[in-house]
Amino acid sequence: MNDSTIFVLIAIALAIILIAILFTFVPVALWISAIAAGVKIGIFELVGMRLRRVVPARVVNPLIKAVKAGLDLDTSRLEGHYLAGGNVDRVVNALIAAQRANIDLSFERAAAIDLAGRDVLEAVQMSVNPKVIETPFIAGVAMDGIEVKAKARITVRANIDRLVGGAGEDTVIARVGEGIVSTIGSQNDHKKVLENPDMISQTVLSKGLDSGTAFEILSIDIADIDIGKNIGAELQTDQAQADKNIAQAKAEERRAMAVAKEQEMKARVEEMRAKVVEAEAEVPMALSEALRQGHMGVMDYMNYQNVMADTDMRDSISKASGTKEEQHSKNDPRNRNVDK
Repeated sequence: MNDSTIFVLIAIALAIILIAILFTFVPVALWISAIAAGVKIGIFELVGMRLRRVVPARVVNPLIKAVKAGLDLDTSRLEGHYLAGGNVDRVVNALIAAQRANIDLSFERAAAIDLAGRDVLEAVQMSVNPKVIETPFIAGVAMDGIEVKAKARITVRANIDRLVGGAGEDTVIARVGEGIVSTIGSQNDHKKVLENPDMISQTVLSKGLDSGTAFEILSIDIADIDIGKNIGAELQTDQAQADKNIAQAKAEERRAMAVAKEQEMKARVEEMRAKVVEAEAEVPMALSEALRQGHMGVMDYMNYQNVMADTDMRDSISKASGTKEEQHSKNDPRNRNVDK
């Protein structure tokens, strides 16, 4: 193999490499597709997208759809939205759907909705086909104390103008739940709510609950209604139980005070008895002192002893007779019948 052949092979290899690099870096196939679709875009513009770290297919393919749909868009706006972190394809699809449904939606508003984190295509679809939001069972208590549970279906339509900064579904459900609770709570009798459930939906709908939200409430329908607990009776029972516990606590307090008073009186009785015993212990000393000083004779002392002995004898006799009478009374059949 001579030098000229080697040179030709090297030249062919370099040409193949250059062509591969060209087709890899420059999206020639995408450029051809755009030209075939009637989209005016230059090859160097696609190269510029590569240099700006933009995937050309993410911009050119949505642009082709937009042009075919009759939308007036250009690559600069689509590329700017892509660089901002938006979903270009979803925005273009939303614009096409809005055009078909005669909804006034500009590219700037659609891009803002997309960058705000909302699904702009779903919003457009919801504007055409309203969405039904079903609430869980919401419990309210009427004035008669009966709990009423209601489940509502909320038909909403997306409000394109309030999608940016508007509240979501959770806010709508919370507001509807608050309206249901207040409507049930304002009724004197729970039977009126059961007889006319439409009263709840009419009252709630008239409050303008969609203010500040991303939706427009079309209707609120009561899907199911049921009776819950007798809250009034339970509250009265709990109050009665609490009053009973308070009364028992106060009675126990009085009993404890009475027991303490009884113990105090017993202690005072024992104290008085101790004083009596102490006073009685001083009697012999007083007698001896009277005998020494001549204030009392021997005969007087003997008479005192006789009186004390007679007194003790009378006490023992009275105690013995009292015990016999009690025993006789217990053994009397008449008393037994009376006891029975």
